[in-house]
Amino acid sequence: MYSLDINFLKDRSIYQKNYKKKRVEISLRSGDVRPLYIGVAVSIFFPALMGTTWWFLQAKNSEIEQNRAELEQENQKLKTEIGNIDKIKEETNKIKQETQALVSVFDQIRPWSVVLQDLRDRIPETVQIDSIKQIPPTASTEGQPAPNPAGGVEISGFARSFSDVNDFMLSLQQSRFFKPAQTKIITAELVDAPIQRGSQSATDIQIKPPQIVKYTIQSSLSNVPASELIPELEQKGAVGLVNRIRSMQQIGVIQK
Repeated sequence: MYSLDINFLKDRSIYQKNYKKKRVEISLRSGDVRPLYIGVAVSIFFPALMGTTWWFLQAKNSEIEQNRAELEQENQKLKTEIGNIDKIKEETNKIKQETQALVSVFDQIRPWSVVLQDLRDRIPETVQIDSIKQIPPTASTEGQPAPNPAGGVEISGFARSFSDVNDFMLSLQQSRFFKPAQTKIITAELVDAPIQRGSQSATDIQIKPPQIVKYTIQSSLSNVPASELIPELEQKGAVGLVNRIRSMQQIGVIQK
Protein backbone atom coordinates (compact mmCIF):
# COMPACT_ATOMS: atom_id res chain seq x y z
CA MET A 1 0.00 0.00 0.00
CA TYR A 2 2.74 2.40 0.73
CA SER A 3 5.93 2.98 -1.23
CA LEU A 4 9.02 4.48 0.23
CA ASP A 5 11.11 6.67 -2.02
CA ILE A 6 14.36 7.17 -0.22
CA ASN A 7 17.24 8.96 -1.84
CA PHE A 8 20.31 7.76 -0.20
CA LEU A 9 22.49 10.02 -2.32
CA LYS A 10 21.74 12.86 0.03
CA ASP A 11 23.44 11.00 2.73
CA ARG A 12 26.63 10.77 0.84
CA SER A 13 29.43 13.04 1.96
CA ILE A 14 30.18 14.49 -1.45
CA TYR A 15 26.64 15.62 -1.92
CA GLN A 16 26.57 17.08 1.56
CA LYS A 17 29.66 19.16 0.82
CA ASN A 18 28.28 20.39 -2.47
CA TYR A 19 25.01 21.19 -0.88
CA LYS A 20 26.60 23.15 1.90
CA LYS A 21 28.75 24.99 -0.61
CA LYS A 22 25.76 26.01 -2.65
CA ARG A 23 23.94 27.21 0.40
CA VAL A 24 26.85 29.27 1.46
CA GLU A 25 27.07 30.89 -1.95
CA ILE A 26 23.40 31.58 -1.96
CA SER A 27 23.56 33.12 1.48
CA LEU A 28 26.48 35.34 0.48
CA ARG A 29 24.71 36.59 -2.58
CA SER A 30 21.57 37.37 -0.72
CA GLY A 31 23.51 39.27 1.99
CA ASP A 32 25.24 41.79 -0.43
CA VAL A 33 23.44 45.11 0.31
CA ARG A 34 25.77 47.46 -1.56
CA PRO A 35 23.37 48.05 -4.47
CA LEU A 36 20.73 48.93 -1.94
CA TYR A 37 23.02 51.42 -0.29
CA ILE A 38 23.97 52.87 -3.66
CA GLY A 39 20.34 53.22 -4.63
CA VAL A 40 19.50 54.88 -1.35
CA ALA A 41 22.51 57.18 -1.67
CA VAL A 42 21.55 58.15 -5.19
CA SER A 43 17.94 58.72 -4.17
CA ILE A 44 19.15 61.01 -1.38
CA PHE A 45 22.03 62.72 -3.25
CA PHE A 46 20.13 64.05 -6.25
CA PRO A 47 17.24 65.56 -4.28
CA ALA A 48 19.78 66.99 -1.85
CA LEU A 49 21.76 68.38 -4.81
CA MET A 50 18.64 69.86 -6.33
CA GLY A 51 17.65 71.34 -2.98
CA THR A 52 21.10 72.82 -2.48
CA THR A 53 21.08 74.23 -6.01
CA TRP A 54 17.64 75.72 -5.48
CA TRP A 55 18.73 77.27 -2.18
CA PHE A 56 21.88 78.65 -3.81
CA LEU A 57 19.86 80.12 -6.68
CA GLN A 58 17.38 81.67 -4.26
CA ALA A 59 20.24 83.20 -2.29
CA LYS A 60 21.77 84.55 -5.49
CA ASN A 61 18.42 85.95 -6.62
CA SER A 62 18.00 87.68 -3.27
CA GLU A 63 21.51 89.09 -3.54
CA ILE A 64 20.87 90.26 -7.11
CA GLU A 65 17.59 91.89 -6.08
CA GLN A 66 19.34 93.63 -3.21
CA ASN A 67 22.12 94.84 -5.51
CA ARG A 68 19.52 95.95 -8.00
CA ALA A 69 17.69 97.95 -5.34
CA GLU A 70 20.97 99.56 -4.26
CA LEU A 71 21.82 100.37 -7.86
CA GLU A 72 18.38 101.93 -8.33
CA GLN A 73 18.95 104.11 -5.29
CA GLU A 74 22.38 105.11 -6.57
CA ASN A 75 20.85 105.83 -9.96
CA GLN A 76 18.23 108.09 -8.42
CA LYS A 77 20.93 109.89 -6.44
CA LEU A 78 23.02 110.32 -9.58
CA LYS A 79 20.02 111.63 -11.50
CA THR A 80 19.36 114.15 -8.73
CA GLU A 81 22.99 115.23 -8.69
CA ILE A 82 23.08 115.46 -12.48
CA GLY A 83 19.93 117.59 -12.36
CA ASN A 84 21.56 119.88 -9.80
CA ILE A 85 24.72 120.08 -11.94
CA ASP A 86 22.65 120.93 -15.01
CA LYS A 87 20.89 123.69 -13.06
CA ILE A 88 24.23 125.06 -11.91
CA LYS A 89 25.55 124.93 -15.48
CA GLU A 90 22.45 126.70 -16.75
CA GLU A 91 22.76 129.41 -14.12
CA THR A 92 26.49 129.71 -14.84
CA ASN A 93 25.88 130.05 -18.57
CA LYS A 94 23.20 132.66 -17.89
CA ILE A 95 25.58 134.63 -15.68
CA LYS A 96 28.30 134.32 -18.33
CA GLN A 97 25.94 135.60 -21.00
CA GLU A 98 24.87 138.54 -18.85
CA THR A 99 28.49 139.28 -17.98
CA GLN A 100 29.51 139.04 -21.61
CA ALA A 101 26.69 141.37 -22.57
CA LEU A 102 27.84 143.92 -19.98
CA VAL A 103 31.43 143.51 -21.10
CA SER A 104 30.40 144.00 -24.72
CA VAL A 105 28.63 147.23 -23.80
CA PHE A 106 31.59 148.35 -21.72
CA ASP A 107 33.99 147.43 -24.53
CA GLN A 108 32.08 149.74 -26.88
CA ILE A 109 32.45 152.80 -24.66
CA ARG A 110 33.85 155.84 -26.45
CA PRO A 111 34.48 158.72 -24.05
CA TRP A 112 33.50 161.96 -25.73
CA SER A 113 36.65 163.56 -24.40
CA VAL A 114 38.64 161.04 -26.47
CA VAL A 115 36.51 161.65 -29.59
CA LEU A 116 36.85 165.42 -29.28
CA GLN A 117 40.59 165.16 -28.71
CA ASP A 118 40.90 163.02 -31.82
CA LEU A 119 39.00 165.68 -33.80
CA ARG A 120 41.28 168.42 -32.47
CA ASP A 121 44.33 166.39 -33.50
CA ARG A 122 43.04 165.83 -37.04
CA ILE A 123 41.43 169.13 -38.01
CA PRO A 124 43.51 171.22 -40.46
CA GLU A 125 44.53 174.72 -39.46
CA THR A 126 42.36 176.23 -42.18
CA VAL A 127 39.21 174.46 -40.97
CA GLN A 128 37.03 175.63 -38.11
CA ILE A 129 34.45 173.56 -36.23
CA ASP A 130 31.30 175.46 -35.39
CA SER A 131 29.22 172.65 -33.84
CA ILE A 132 29.29 168.92 -33.14
CA LYS A 133 26.04 167.01 -32.86
CA GLN A 134 25.67 163.42 -31.77
CA ILE A 135 23.60 161.15 -34.02
CA PRO A 136 21.68 158.49 -32.03
CA PRO A 137 22.07 154.81 -32.97
CA THR A 138 19.98 153.58 -35.87
CA ALA A 139 16.87 151.76 -34.69
CA SER A 140 16.75 148.00 -35.26
CA THR A 141 14.20 146.48 -37.61
CA GLU A 142 12.36 143.13 -37.37
CA GLY A 143 14.29 142.01 -34.33
CA GLN A 144 17.64 142.56 -36.01
CA PRO A 145 20.41 144.42 -34.14
CA ALA A 146 20.96 148.04 -34.98
CA PRO A 147 23.33 148.42 -37.95
CA ASN A 148 25.13 151.20 -36.10
CA PRO A 149 24.73 150.67 -32.33
CA ALA A 150 27.51 153.17 -31.54
CA GLY A 151 25.77 156.06 -33.28
CA GLY A 152 27.63 158.82 -35.04
CA VAL A 153 28.49 162.50 -35.17
CA GLU A 154 27.62 165.47 -37.39
CA ILE A 155 30.32 168.12 -37.64
CA SER A 156 29.55 171.57 -38.99
CA GLY A 157 31.84 174.52 -39.52
CA PHE A 158 33.75 176.68 -41.97
CA ALA A 159 36.80 176.12 -44.12
CA ARG A 160 38.90 178.27 -46.34
CA SER A 161 38.29 176.10 -49.40
CA PHE A 162 36.63 172.94 -50.62
CA SER A 163 40.05 171.29 -50.68
CA ASP A 164 40.45 171.94 -46.94
CA VAL A 165 37.08 170.33 -46.25
CA ASN A 166 38.10 167.31 -48.29
CA ASP A 167 41.39 167.04 -46.39
CA PHE A 168 39.49 167.11 -43.10
CA MET A 169 37.23 164.30 -44.29
CA LEU A 170 40.19 162.18 -45.39
CA SER A 171 41.86 162.74 -42.04
CA LEU A 172 38.74 161.54 -40.22
CA GLN A 173 38.65 158.42 -42.39
CA GLN A 174 42.07 157.46 -41.06
CA SER A 175 40.87 157.57 -37.47
CA ARG A 176 40.13 154.26 -35.72
CA PHE A 177 37.33 156.00 -33.82
CA PHE A 178 35.27 156.46 -36.99
CA LYS A 179 34.10 154.22 -39.82
CA PRO A 180 35.91 155.24 -43.02
CA ALA A 181 33.14 154.11 -45.37
CA GLN A 182 30.52 156.13 -43.47
CA THR A 183 32.56 159.32 -43.17
CA LYS A 184 31.41 161.70 -45.89
CA ILE A 185 30.68 165.32 -46.73
CA ILE A 186 26.96 166.07 -46.54
CA THR A 187 27.01 169.74 -47.61
CA ALA A 188 29.66 172.19 -48.74
CA GLU A 189 28.83 175.64 -50.12
CA LEU A 190 30.37 179.04 -50.46
CA VAL A 191 29.05 181.64 -48.06
CA ASP A 192 30.11 185.04 -46.81
CA ALA A 193 32.42 184.88 -43.88
CA PRO A 194 30.75 185.96 -40.65
CA ILE A 195 31.75 189.51 -39.63
CA GLN A 196 33.31 189.99 -36.24
CA ARG A 197 31.71 193.21 -35.03
CA GLY A 198 33.97 195.36 -32.91
CA SER A 199 33.83 198.94 -31.82
CA GLN A 200 31.95 201.21 -34.23
CA SER A 201 33.92 204.04 -35.74
CA ALA A 202 32.49 207.42 -36.53
CA THR A 203 31.93 206.51 -40.09
CA ASP A 204 30.69 203.09 -41.04
CA ILE A 205 32.77 201.57 -43.81
CA GLN A 206 31.07 198.86 -45.82
CA ILE A 207 33.56 196.03 -46.52
CA LYS A 208 32.51 192.98 -48.50
CA PRO A 209 33.38 189.85 -46.46
CA PRO A 210 35.42 187.14 -48.14
CA GLN A 211 33.85 183.91 -49.37
CA ILE A 212 34.43 180.77 -47.33
CA VAL A 213 33.07 177.21 -47.40
CA LYS A 214 30.39 176.16 -44.99
CA TYR A 215 30.47 172.38 -44.60
CA THR A 216 28.71 169.52 -42.84
CA ILE A 217 30.44 166.16 -42.37
CA GLN A 218 28.78 163.06 -40.96
CA SER A 219 30.53 159.99 -39.64
CA SER A 220 29.67 156.86 -37.66
CA LEU A 221 31.60 155.80 -34.61
CA SER A 222 33.49 152.58 -35.23
CA ASN A 223 32.62 149.23 -33.67
CA VAL A 224 36.25 148.44 -32.87
CA PRO A 225 36.33 147.22 -29.22
CA ALA A 226 37.90 149.59 -26.75
CA SER A 227 40.28 146.77 -25.73
CA GLU A 228 41.82 147.06 -29.23
CA LEU A 229 42.18 150.83 -28.94
CA ILE A 230 44.33 150.92 -25.81
CA PRO A 231 47.26 152.79 -27.44
CA GLU A 232 44.92 155.40 -28.93
CA LEU A 233 42.99 155.75 -25.66
CA GLU A 234 46.20 156.22 -23.68
CA GLN A 235 47.39 158.79 -26.19
CA LYS A 236 44.12 160.71 -25.90
CA GLY A 237 44.23 160.67 -22.08
CA ALA A 238 41.58 158.02 -21.23
CA VAL A 239 43.72 156.50 -18.46
CA GLY A 240 40.81 155.36 -16.27
CA LEU A 241 39.14 153.43 -19.09
CA VAL A 242 42.44 151.81 -20.05
CA ASN A 243 43.07 150.69 -16.45
CA ARG A 244 39.61 149.10 -16.21
CA ILE A 245 40.08 147.30 -19.51
CA ARG A 246 43.44 145.92 -18.42
CA SER A 247 41.96 144.76 -15.11
CA MET A 248 39.27 142.86 -17.00
CA GLN A 249 41.90 141.35 -19.26
CA GLN A 250 43.84 140.09 -16.25
CA ILE A 251 40.83 138.26 -14.81
CA GLY A 252 39.92 136.87 -18.25
CA VAL A 253 36.64 138.73 -18.76
CA ILE A 254 38.05 140.46 -21.85
CA GLN A 255 40.45 138.64 -24.14
CA LYS A 256 43.81 140.24 -24.72
